[in-house]
Amino acid sequence: MLLAVTLNPSVDISYHLEHFKINDVNRVSKVKKTAGGKGLNVARVAHLLGVDVLSTGVLGGSLGQYIEQQLDQDQMNHQFLHTNQEARNCIAILHEGMQTEILESGPTLTSEDQVQFLIHFNRLLDQASVVTISGSIVKGFSNDVYGKLIEQAANKQIPVILDTSGQALEVSLRNKSALPYLIKPNISELSQLLDREISGDPEALKSALQDPLFYGIPWIVVSQGADGAFAKHYDNFYKVSIPKIKVENPVGSGDATVAGMAKAIDSEKGGETMLKYGMAAGMLNTMQAQTGYVDATQFDHYVNLVKVQKV
Repeated sequence: MLLAVTLNPSVDISYHLEHFKINDVNRVSKVKKTAGGKGLNVARVAHLLGVDVLSTGVLGGSLGQYIEQQLDQDQMNHQFLHTNQEARNCIAILHEGMQTEILESGPTLTSEDQVQFLIHFNRLLDQASVVTISGSIVKGFSNDVYGKLIEQAANKQIPVILDTSGQALEVSLRNKSALPYLIKPNISELSQLLDREISGDPEALKSALQDPLFYGIPWIVVSQGADGAFAKHYDNFYKVSIPKIKVENPVGSGDATVAGMAKAIDSEKGGETMLKYGMAAGMLNTMQAQTGYVDATQFDHYVNLVKVQKV
């Protein structure tokens, strides 16, 4: 079973406007509200791909209740730690071919909330074969909380896919006592981590991924958008190529990629198949208008179109 962690879930609200008027009234006829957050996108795509999924995180307030109601409607299993703090809204305004986002920071929790979540998470691990941890850390939790979650999973020999960025990722990678099984930075996030500009050239990526910061991590998958991905597995490197597709909405494709890779790990597939599953799921998400959604009937077809070459 996949245990998908979202520490800072949200109600994602999208407003579609032909023209976005600043300092004026904008009336919206097309509104969509979904249970959001990167980890919930992962869970939804994995669920659509037939994976047994359990979502967890921290939720509170009326928005938290709405998120759980949406998951129930989608027949997605969940066991959140409940608090008295209100969850957040994240608003996306789609206008003139652009997307303007207004993101609430979310609740501020306590150190006791963190202790309770660690206990809650450890109990849920007894059901898990793979864990995904996605997105930002909720305010009030320590910067090393992801490392603590990874350590608990490692104690039960459960692989973790960690998909975060910035300080949350760096702190987790410096905790060499328990490392994620896989991380999935893009070029920009990789450059930020190493504090230098990294190009998409294979030789430059090979050099970057051999930085001591990454020692001990079995898989590093650098997402490259339409160019596919570049991956490192211990001392081996792979270029992953994908076909050209018609893109409807690229938002959430990274989360879908994580879901595809988690599906492969959950079903005990090999590394090259894992990369193909991830890329196929990511492509299927970009072909849909809805974020965190795939047409599972096309999955096998697109898996076969992904090429993995050792370099």
